[in-house]
Amino acid sequence: MTHTEINQQPCLYLEALTHNEESCLPLHTSITIFLLSYCECKSFKLFLVSSKPGCSESLKSNLPVSLDASCIQQQDLPQLVRGCRLPAALDERGRLCRAGLAVVLRHIINKTLEADPSRNDVLALLGFKKTCLKACAEVSKWTRLCEISIPSDIEEHLKNPASPCQQVPPSVLALEQRLAEPVQVHNDDKLRRQKLQEQRWNEKNASRVGKGNRDHESGSGQSPEVCDGPDLRAALAKLTVDAVPTLTTRKSSEIRKVKNTDLPSLEHVFAEGLYFTLTDVVLLPCIYQYLCSLRARAEGALQQLPNLLRWYSNIQEVPGVLRAAEACGLVLSVPQLSTSSPSGPSEKDNPESQVEQEEDQEMTTQPVFIGGPRPTMTKLKENGIEAVFAPHPCPAFTLPWDELSGAVNPTEGEMSDVRAVRKRQQLNNLVAMVIELARPGHIIVDFCSGTGHVGILLAHTFPHCQVILIENKEESLIRAQNRSFELGLENINFIQANLDYFTGSFHIGVALHACGVATDMVMEHCIQAGAAFVISPCCYGFIQNAIKFSFPKSKKFQETLTYKEHMILCRFADQTAVQLPFERRLIGKHCMGLVDLDRSWGAETHGYSVQVITMEPESCSPKNNMLVGRPLQKPEQEVGAIHLETPECS
Repeated sequence: MTHTEINQQPCLYLEALTHNEESCLPLHTSITIFLLSYCECKSFKLFLVSSKPGCSESLKSNLPVSLDASCIQQQDLPQLVRGCRLPAALDERGRLCRAGLAVVLRHIINKTLEADPSRNDVLALLGFKKTCLKACAEVSKWTRLCEISIPSDIEEHLKNPASPCQQVPPSVLALEQRLAEPVQVHNDDKLRRQKLQEQRWNEKNASRVGKGNRDHESGSGQSPEVCDGPDLRAALAKLTVDAVPTLTTRKSSEIRKVKNTDLPSLEHVFAEGLYFTLTDVVLLPCIYQYLCSLRARAEGALQQLPNLLRWYSNIQEVPGVLRAAEACGLVLSVPQLSTSSPSGPSEKDNPESQVEQEEDQEMTTQPVFIGGPRPTMTKLKENGIEAVFAPHPCPAFTLPWDELSGAVNPTEGEMSDVRAVRKRQQLNNLVAMVIELARPGHIIVDFCSGTGHVGILLAHTFPHCQVILIENKEESLIRAQNRSFELGLENINFIQANLDYFTGSFHIGVALHACGVATDMVMEHCIQAGAAFVISPCCYGFIQNAIKFSFPKSKKFQETLTYKEHMILCRFADQTAVQLPFERRLIGKHCMGLVDLDRSWGAETHGYSVQVITMEPESCSPKNNMLVGRPLQKPEQEVGAIHLETPECS
């Protein structure tokens, strides 16, 4: 029986792996369960998802008693969840799926706060301005390190028998290096001055002891090596009311006169600085498993991780951590090092540090590109490369906007009349292209959907297609969902996730004004799925080499331009604002065409036919290019094109 019924409460789906006929919990599942235990969250109906029938009772024994989990197989997952990587949470209606570790963990925190708004300790997990792990892993090195690299590296480490000479995983070394860096927090001046005052007090006290009263005063003075300084006290004071008293409330005039640049730096107490956040929740089960695997056989590995071991000790001081760990079967303890002084990892041992250094060196060693875009465009032209714009197939196409309800029209909020007209014109262009591609039964995905201007219109316009909106920002997706409910649309679903966590099959990918490398991410996703795409790029100036992409993308451009020259091309492609001189806007438009030509040729190597088309009218947006791609390797289905009661193309 397929698990598709509407539930009275949201459902949470966690992966269970089968290895050598035995089931086990992957790290992202263990992390999610630990957070549920720490938050004491009971808002979800929990499911363990396995690839084989049945679920080992040993798995349930590792779950907190308060969590009642059911076991299902992958084929019994709801269709929307089946197209996402786990963990995933499905709302009560079964229409909104949140997928991916960071997104699901933040959702658990929000549901806990909905049930009990007094849980300030849970609210604090979201960090400063509630941004902890909010940036997606595709663009944030820190999110990628915590959400993906460390769990995957440690799981790979656990698959192989530990040996005394086994190297520390590169991501763990990267974390160790991060924990060694000074902490910068909002308004840290007060804490740094307090730290300086305590350091001078300790030095003064130590001097007295050295003059002859060492035995008598050693019990009343505080050693300079004591870790319980203002850094740790400030961290713990935020977690509990009056947990740790402040030694002094006023600094001496001497301390107040010290320049900020001469103040001591703050040390990491927790992963992101002084305060316990969601990042620490993610890391604790990972580091626990790693340290357990080392035991006494890898003293050398532990010697490289003094900052990590200090963090591991600090985290056990947080109220609620030991309780949650015990409920999850984690027996926390701090490994003991030998008396020899630990040696931290050098930069040459840190692969991520090496990569960053090499990138910086490459940027500094490359010759500085001087001048505007004309030398670059001339260089391309001399090699037979010029921007090519295909004719618009339906330049006069328009939807019957006056007949459409307000929830479909892009007039919500405080959008001005002029902006609403331009937004309708942009949407006319995208719908006209989708009409050329869509067939009944197709799945259309609106990537980077925002509040749903494109996706809701497509669901309304193509009732015989299924439309999925994918967006990382929860607030935007909730607004889109409310608009779709107002319209009573039944062919629309929503996924809050990074693009990498969506794995479902689809036929057409659409994105309006995908910023920077988001355009390239959407194109890659469509190419992997063998889907057609209609993408309007934006923010060319934000294009840069990323984890998965390097520019230029096509062989012809790579043979002609350096990375630096291509970046100049991208920067000038942003020079299309209406307030700029006409000649500069023409150059900007030409640069846009060249950047998108490079993207088109890159897609063609994967068996695609791609056209760069200008939206009509051109004044609808300064970023008025569209990339329309069709896979050549897949024959068109023998199904008639969708008929719309709208003006025909002319």
